[in-house]
Amino acid sequence: MQTPTLKISPRLRRDDGQAFVEFAIVLPLLVMLVLGICQFGLAFHNYLSITDATRVGARAAAVNRTTGACSAARTAIQNTVSTTQWSKISSGITCTAGVNTGDQVKVTVNYPYSIGLPGFSVSGNLTSSAAERLE
Repeated sequence: MQTPTLKISPRLRRDDGQAFVEFAIVLPLLVMLVLGICQFGLAFHNYLSITDATRVGARAAAVNRTTGACSAARTAIQNTVSTTQWSKISSGITCTAGVNTGDQVKVTVNYPYSIGLPGFSVSGNLTSSAAERLE
């Protein structure tokens, strides 16, 4: 007795749409990866900008002891960052300065950030601080 064999139509054996289906499965992962790289790249750019602005502010405070160290630091930071960054950090700047030559001035900047992707979100504060000696 012969075993019955199932005859599959040649049309069912074709793999014309296989690549399209695999692409449709992988595409959301690739989009999430690219968006994640962009978001983290922007956060890193903001961190570098804030770090540079803090250093510039501390230096301005160190050399302008007589005219008000902390006001000079705020002005230097405002001139260094963009207007959108300034609107976020203007309330997050702290400055402590000594009075005599050789005392330390410390400038700290807090920058709130948020990284949002569909189904994933991170937020917090980027903090940068710099210290200089008063001249």
